[in-house]
Amino acid sequence: MYKKTLILLGAGGECVHAILHAKKLGYRVLATDKNPQACGATVADEFLPLCAYTPEESVAGLLAWRERGGTPGGVLCVAVDAPTTVAAVGQALNLPAISVETAQLATDKLAMKDRFKARGILIPWYAPVRDAQDVREALQKKGGPLVIKPVDSRGARGVMRLTPDVDAEWAFAAAQAESRTARVMVEAYLDGPQVSTEGLMVHGVAHIPGFADRNYEFLKRFAPHIIENGGDMPSVLPLEAQAAIKKLTGEAAMALGLAHGPVKGDLVWHEGKPYVIELAARHSGGYFVTHEIPWNTGVDLLGASIRMAMGEEIDTDALCPRYQKGVCQRYFFPEAGKVTAVEGEEEARQLPGVKYVELRVKPGDVVQPIQSHPGRAGVVMTMGETRHEAQSVMREALERVRITTVAGGM
Repeated sequence: MYKKTLILLGAGGECVHAILHAKKLGYRVLATDKNPQACGATVADEFLPLCAYTPEESVAGLLAWRERGGTPGGVLCVAVDAPTTVAAVGQALNLPAISVETAQLATDKLAMKDRFKARGILIPWYAPVRDAQDVREALQKKGGPLVIKPVDSRGARGVMRLTPDVDAEWAFAAAQAESRTARVMVEAYLDGPQVSTEGLMVHGVAHIPGFADRNYEFLKRFAPHIIENGGDMPSVLPLEAQAAIKKLTGEAAMALGLAHGPVKGDLVWHEGKPYVIELAARHSGGYFVTHEIPWNTGVDLLGASIRMAMGEEIDTDALCPRYQKGVCQRYFFPEAGKVTAVEGEEEARQLPGVKYVELRVKPGDVVQPIQSHPGRAGVVMTMGETRHEAQSVMREALERVRITTVAGGM
């Protein structure tokens, strides 16, 4: 009898870690990706060239695979924003997965906010906008800064902080260009610490071992674009605030109908209360679930999620953090232009406490002005006994790596 297979949607660089993790746990893995040359294609036991963001294509391809003798046991996406495909595949192949309705709510930011508002979940003020005039009226009505964003995109594409000096026509057009349905919304920009949460909903109960303070130190540098520069663990927020944020994450998940499966939250602590910015019914990218959460807490969240996807019961005690080590993540943001040199990568990698270094550019590449998260040129992650220790190592690592560019190379 053939061993049942975990279907992992996406086979890019970050997905490789999930493929390897599933295989280490003893599962057979079928990876899918629209790119037949994706680096995970040769790592998985099987590979199909299917687009993770096209549910119909994935369902048709996987049904045909099953007809050829494939033995599906579960479906999951990691570092790929494809819960609608997870839901569609789960429904078509009768696998454990979130519902199609929940997946749609989790990927349509306007529908998500509407549901949260109806269920009493604390969220920033928001409104759909049809054109630049709507944007100007919203700015005038609210007074303070707003965030404009496409209703259905990812990776901070088209997400900008609006102040009166930002051209509304340009901002609306830029946000709309990143929406596959040409829909745009605005919401209030709430001051306060922003955090990322990540965990599992298990039979209606939230288990959230992942909790990081998000770093937005470059808001002015990249304005009006909102670009995150990694994050830090453990959080400096009081334990009561952390508990309130985790509780709200679970309540928001249940409001979307997400009672069993991965949950990722972007929240802000504003004037003594937590507010949900967005919630995702999937695991995040940026190595949060694959690397940072295990380093910080000792919790194998990804392993638990894989077992859940395969229909197994989860030991929730294993989702409780065993400790709180310091973990720090930062990205590289070279000046726009043609890359002439990349130096110091190995030097940084050899520093005690540096856990991971990844450079995404090489000499000859052209760096565009940063406008979204995919434009970041690389990442470093460090670890220490404390947050302060991890941050100290990070400062040393960042000093070692030099990406030199020359303007005019674009």
